[in-house]
Amino acid sequence: MPSLRIGYFFILVLVALDAISKYLAKQYLEFGEMVPMIPSLDLLLVFNSGVAFSMLDFNNAFTSYGLLIIGFVLVGYLYLMLRKEEAITNYWALILIIAGALGNLLDRLVDGVVTDFLYFHVDQFSFFIFNLADAFISIGAAIFIIAELQKYLSSQES
Repeated sequence: MPSLRIGYFFILVLVALDAISKYLAKQYLEFGEMVPMIPSLDLLLVFNSGVAFSMLDFNNAFTSYGLLIIGFVLVGYLYLMLRKEEAITNYWALILIIAGALGNLLDRLVDGVVTDFLYFHVDQFSFFIFNLADAFISIGAAIFIIAELQKYLSSQES
């Protein structure tokens, strides 16, 4: 198992990558202007005051600060999970989730909103607009769920 110090280092690196990408998006993209990149993924700068997929996006201080408090409580809980985690796959999944959550929390703390700029779509059908922190959270959550499901299924076979 890697030490917590290594985990902290990776969290710091991922949070920095997220912050740099959001800074560059705000510097070089115009709000609402789509910049084509590759099929199904474009750059599109928007600001989200809600949570994932713009849920609870009421654009008010109460929601934004309430989400900050909830977010920091969740990060604290995930940190406690990380400290006790014995499975290497779950350890790295939690690193990704924590880094993503911290990236979005820091963005919300500074700006009151989260900067999203990666627009995923297929033809004219929109899926979502996200950022690197969202990707870290999604990938980490998927890895964690798959690992737990595999653990459960293997325990059922015994």
